[in-house]
Amino acid sequence: MNEIILNAIRTPDGTVLESRTRHDYVTHKDANGKRYMVDGGLDYIRRSNNSDEEDLTVMLNDGHKTVREALTWGTRGIDGKEELRYVRLCDMTTEHIEACLETQLSMYPQIRTAMQDELKWREENA
Repeated sequence: MNEIILNAIRTPDGTVLESRTRHDYVTHKDANGKRYMVDGGLDYIRRSNNSDEEDLTVMLNDGHKTVREALTWGTRGIDGKEELRYVRLCDMTTEHIEACLETQLSMYPQIRTAMQDELKWREENA
């Protein structure tokens, strides 16, 4: 099972490139003149190889504290009419997480697991 939670790099000028979905090919021309790219979303990792970028990858087995800070969920608000914004798992309300688990049947399995783990973590740390 693929367990990518965050597929991202930081370039030398500090720009963070994140690929959120399969074939989400993101590029940046850095202040140093080099081109950087990241691709694959949570399905696979494909990167430029300039040897000076910082790998920000987070996997499901990196521990829940790391996962809850790294995983983001796209939301358009409770009515679906707001502009798309990304919320970190640790900042989502319990009700929001429960609603996602109930209604978003096609989410990545590793996201479902992370959300379920977050609900358990909240119960144990309440």
